[in-house]
Amino acid sequence: MLLVIETATIACSVALIAGAAVVAERHELVGRGHAERLVPQIGELLAELPAGERVDAILVDCGPGSFTGVRVGLAAARALGLAWGVPVRGCSSLALLAAAGINAAERATVAITGGHGELFVQHFAAGPLRATGDLASLTPIAAAQNAERLVIGSGAAALVAARGDGEARDAVPRAADARLLPAELAALPPSPIYGRAPDARPAA
Repeated sequence: MLLVIETATIACSVALIAGAAVVAERHELVGRGHAERLVPQIGELLAELPAGERVDAILVDCGPGSFTGVRVGLAAARALGLAWGVPVRGCSSLALLAAAGINAAERATVAITGGHGELFVQHFAAGPLRATGDLASLTPIAAAQNAERLVIGSGAAALVAARGDGEARDAVPRAADARLLPAELAALPPSPIYGRAPDARPAA
């Protein structure tokens, strides 16, 4: 049984997955309330575990997204992994959105709101799902230069508006959609993916 934790964006989302089936999930748009909601959500899921079943692996969204949200999810995943003696793996919030939003043979750009007016952007293709470009933090105008016609995520409308055409699909990552990820996109180290350099600079 896989426990999935997703707190990198405005959603606080957890799921129990067995193979391709979602056993239980909780998904709430909480904004900045991840730390308060995550542990109660996980407790609710564990109460729904079928008799004799236990969590034997954890998958956590490593970002990019909210700095605090990413850290909350990773801290919980690592702590539970240590307590239960189970492996902890990571995935990207952008890959999670792509897995849920791209149909067979489609190509899309995933764009979510970043910092300082920029977007976290990455390109994906299906059949099988794979990244076709590196993660970048770009202004909507810069991101629009190489974007696919279909854009998915919280930054989709801004990117499509900057380009003047295309299809924007607003979406946030959902833990239950981790069942759609190919194995290689759900096997990252459980470490934060920040997507851009830190704002703070060391003193000279």
